[in-house]
Amino acid sequence: MSIPDPTTAYRQAAIENAPPLKLVRMMYQGSLRFLAQASEAFDEGDLPRFNERVGRAESIVSELRCSLDSSAAPELCTELESLYLYTSARLIEAIADSSMDRVEEARDVLKTLLSAWNDLEMEQA
Repeated sequence: MSIPDPTTAYRQAAIENAPPLKLVRMMYQGSLRFLAQASEAFDEGDLPRFNERVGRAESIVSELRCSLDSSAAPELCTELESLYLYTSARLIEAIADSSMDRVEEARDVLKTLLSAWNDLEMEQA
């Protein structure tokens, strides 16, 4: 039996024990981090890495959309789903067109949503 990497174990524990609001914020932060990395790859002309990073960000957005619980707040979920679908579409177009413009559109939406979740967490604290 091998000894787990302490860094990996710490990260896993932090995720498993995080409250739902923090998990949502972490997902937004992760998608924004992947889009920043996609931007770097684009600037370097590394389109395979660009596509992979945009794809990872899109996967997170899709997971956010799938995790919506409309029984709690139906109107909010409808609005969030629309924003997630828009963002996913921009990211898929970014891969298809190798377009940083589409990435920026998606990034703007995600930054705005993250800011709103940050504000919500501050209100709850």
